[in-house]
Amino acid sequence: MLKNKTIILGVSSSISAYKAADLASALVKEHADVHVIMTRNATNIINPITFETLTGNKCLTDTFDRNFQFEVAHVELAKKADLAIIAPATANVLAKLAHGIADDMLTTTMLACTCPKLAAPAMNTRMYENPVTQDNLKLLEKYGYRLIEPASGHLACGDTGKGKLPDTAVLKEHVIREIAMKKDLAGRKVLVTAGPTQEAIDPVRYITNHSSGKMGYAVARIAMLRGAEVTLVTGPASLDPPMFVKTVPVVSAQDMFEAVTAVSGEQDIIIKAAAVADYRPATVSDEKVKKGDDELFLELERTQDILQYLGDHKKEGQLLCGFAMETSDLERRARAKLEKKNLDMIAANNVKVAGAGFGTDTNVVTLITRDDPIQLQLMSKEAVAEKILDELVKRL
Repeated sequence: MLKNKTIILGVSSSISAYKAADLASALVKEHADVHVIMTRNATNIINPITFETLTGNKCLTDTFDRNFQFEVAHVELAKKADLAIIAPATANVLAKLAHGIADDMLTTTMLACTCPKLAAPAMNTRMYENPVTQDNLKLLEKYGYRLIEPASGHLACGDTGKGKLPDTAVLKEHVIREIAMKKDLAGRKVLVTAGPTQEAIDPVRYITNHSSGKMGYAVARIAMLRGAEVTLVTGPASLDPPMFVKTVPVVSAQDMFEAVTAVSGEQDIIIKAAAVADYRPATVSDEKVKKGDDELFLELERTQDILQYLGDHKKEGQLLCGFAMETSDLERRARAKLEKKNLDMIAANNVKVAGAGFGTDTNVVTLITRDDPIQLQLMSKEAVAEKILDELVKRL
């Protein structure tokens, strides 16, 4: 996701500096060009050679290094950087940056940067909570820095509290959110439904389907990366919700209907990727549920058709996209649903096609609109999500 992006990784002398090696490696695996700048004190914790090996670039520590190409290094690097992140950021470095002090390679380069800048504070809890540090953090926010909240837990000094450097996955997601994609959905609200629903038969059993939620979660994440304010209404799924997305967990179709309709009027785009159970027990009373030794007899009723309701109540300018899983005559069936439910688009797939359907990391989708269908090839679900959003953005 970070191909052709140049990233400055600043490393200061928190004990967690060793974790920055994992971050450098993770960013390189995303195809970023990573340049590490260390404070002198940080080199006492982790050797610069580690970063040079991981990134393939010289690790900078000295503003006046004569064994480097002839250019004003801190200015040239600041010019070409797409993003700069300091992780870990000590109280000392944060104080310098807040007050414009540039007395080493890291602070000098950061002062010259005009790209987005992130800082991940990491220090003793008392240092972090000190009013001086908090004032410096507020100043940095005023000057355009995005601050990454430190994690809480047992610190290297033996104290317990806030001050730990967040996990590499969290830091990487902050970087990706900032620069991976164009922000063509900035200022827009997007609602996504995902996963299955469960309809209780009794306290033990329920009716559901095989939906994993992967497609809906992918759509929510990509919409967030493109700048949208995203709400994800999700049935039970064994997936970690995307960061920076408001997640609303639900269980039944009725739960999902209520969660969706509560906010649907505020949304610019609604994408229903959830596979809602079509039926539920008409009642769970003894009169309707008859249990034998080997059999269970149920009287069923249809659940609420959420997509139909949204189509019937679509506000002016709102875009509505549904999903359809078919086993035959895919385009005709999907187009009929598009018309019946007043949709702008349906992402339709044939569950018999290899690589499509539930539980996979890939999908094979045809985008059905009132124009000619768009047949997508086998691709990852995040790539499918990008194509879906591309088409919807054209219609905003």
